[in-house]
Amino acid sequence: MKNKNKFKSFSITKLVIPFAMVSLLFTSCSEESVIELVPFNSVSENVAFQTPALIDLSVTGMYNAAELGNYNGAGARGYIFGSAFIQQGDNRGEDVVNLAAFYQLSYSGTYDATSANNVYYWADGYRLINRTNIVIDGVEKAAAAGVISQELANDYIGQAKFFRAITHNELLIHFARPFQDNNGDNLGVPYREIPYSTPANIELGLAQGRNTVADCYTKILKDLDDAEALLYSKTKRAGAAQIERISKEAAIAYKTRVYLHMRKWDKVISEGIKLDGKYAMTANPDTPFASNNSNSESIFSIANGATNNPGVNGSLPSMYHPPIPLAANGRGLIAISPIIWRDPTWLADDKRRTEGTMIVTGNSVYYPNTKFTKKYKDGVNKTDAAPIIRYAEVALNMAEAYARTTDVVNGLTRLNSVRNRSLANPLTQAYTVASFATNIDLLGAILKERRIEFICEGRRWADITRLQNDANFPISGIPAKIANAGFPTAAPALAAYALGTPYTGSLGVNAFTYDNFKFIWPLPQLELDANPTLRAQQNPGY
Repeated sequence: MKNKNKFKSFSITKLVIPFAMVSLLFTSCSEESVIELVPFNSVSENVAFQTPALIDLSVTGMYNAAELGNYNGAGARGYIFGSAFIQQGDNRGEDVVNLAAFYQLSYSGTYDATSANNVYYWADGYRLINRTNIVIDGVEKAAAAGVISQELANDYIGQAKFFRAITHNELLIHFARPFQDNNGDNLGVPYREIPYSTPANIELGLAQGRNTVADCYTKILKDLDDAEALLYSKTKRAGAAQIERISKEAAIAYKTRVYLHMRKWDKVISEGIKLDGKYAMTANPDTPFASNNSNSESIFSIANGATNNPGVNGSLPSMYHPPIPLAANGRGLIAISPIIWRDPTWLADDKRRTEGTMIVTGNSVYYPNTKFTKKYKDGVNKTDAAPIIRYAEVALNMAEAYARTTDVVNGLTRLNSVRNRSLANPLTQAYTVASFATNIDLLGAILKERRIEFICEGRRWADITRLQNDANFPISGIPAKIANAGFPTAAPALAAYALGTPYTGSLGVNAFTYDNFKFIWPLPQLELDANPTLRAQQNPGY
């Protein structure tokens, strides 16, 4: 199950103005650790695109930046796609329980413009975006000069545009109101499309404000459409690279996610149909995690290696897997919440509840009777990949789109393609058309299945934001949560996690209404201090 990255120590670029003189937005990740790039220890931007080998290393550097990030000067914490987007996406929702201080600000909504989690989400997100723009610019010039073929250049540019699109999308759902609010006319985030590697470009960046949400989505989809056209298909990649490298299919899959947020149901369906026959749900729900770099379901994941990962303070198994049976197995700072654990829709004999395979239960020395995910298994070497998008999500995106357009038959088929492989007895437990009086009832089952299927994969916040004021299943703000630190002793935990009825116990973190300014994160103060345009565009209330 171990992923093997092929990188070592590599620096793609250093900006011409020091960190202290410009915003976090324009700083680059210098001297980042990756594995096995010897003898290339540091490659300046001036030479990074002069040979095919160096160009390939420059492209590899995007993956490294996406995987590791640089958290508050403390090194790698998995910002933005190595683990942090999963941890933050979970902790902003109600289906996990935060057990320590690491994510408490996100979990409780007590963040401000200086809180490190949201500051470095923004900073490392824009560092990655800047890197993608440098790669696009450098690769275009290299292809024009005949250093590499146009075909290979197209694939590299497609990878960069995919990263640029999904990073802006990830920032958008945390720092801006959802598309359905004011039809996308609210302020989104700055959409950066030029490299900030010269004084002139930096000045342009410092004058750029926030695009609207609708503008951002238009640009995200343009980048993803371009990526689809430019990228190699996964069939042209070998072995683990079919999952760990961005492919044409990844761009298509991600568009189903974006269109779902825009509530363009017909586009969700038409994009998803393009992937019919190209992926298949694994027979066992655990396989995409136990064999995360080789399975029929994973579309794109960020690889982590034994010497190249977000570390003990950021890696997925460290944060989610408890120190059971040994301390080396993880720290277990994020548990599954009784709120979803006890939901009657999640059947008691569902394979996603299997102890020792997909679930670890706390013991007498660590949160007894509390439930933890075992999706991320390698607490010792921390090699679990971070799943960006799986075919299960494409299927449920399509199922929802079908249900919302009154197509019960196709919606049911896509829902069952995900759910049935987890049922103890599909012949008697599978949903049928008779299970639902209307397409709206089917929609409710699909939305609940998303919470079960993607527990501890960071998808909850994205669903919370896109379902604000939904006509059929509205969420109002941020739901109330189990108290921070959960149930540290055996008896209350045993009662809290007892199956049979929905959880109605105490909740220690109050709900936030949608009109509360803390529904969205503030733009970082360090950014505002450097960028006078953005200073006037801070989210209201901060």
